[in-house]
Amino acid sequence: MRKHHAEIRPRTPDAKYGDTLVSQFINSLMMGGKKSIAQRIMYDAFDIMQEKSGQPGLEIFKKAMTNAAPLVEVKSRRVGGATYQVPTEVRPERRTALAIRWLITYSRARGEKSMAGRLAAELLAASNNEGTTVKKRDDTHRMAEANKAFAHFSRF
Repeated sequence: MRKHHAEIRPRTPDAKYGDTLVSQFINSLMMGGKKSIAQRIMYDAFDIMQEKSGQPGLEIFKKAMTNAAPLVEVKSRRVGGATYQVPTEVRPERRTALAIRWLITYSRARGEKSMAGRLAAELLAASNNEGTTVKKRDDTHRMAEANKAFAHFSRF
């Protein structure tokens, strides 16, 4: 077992909006250390969203993040030779990390021409409580609900 927990370092806010959540998203979006490309994709997606909906891009992004974040998930737990899917609450840091991961994954799988367009479409869908990311969150919640009987095995 570890003696110490890893220290959580303060995140630097992004250049345009001064928001730490946006900078965390940009860092997750980045591939191969190309941060400037990730920033351009993100800011272009914000512009596309603002064009399509008439609302500020940052507002849509925050709403999408809230809608995509799961509240409960299942974790495997072995008890006497049997493995149970035990529903557990998701910590806030993990909640945002999962939301970011799902949004980026399902954005990449979409069919729009540019990555900025794909990301904008997925964020808009998530902010309206629809789309693949929200479906993933609902499936996760449904799984936890179905396994509620094993909640007493929770040790996490």
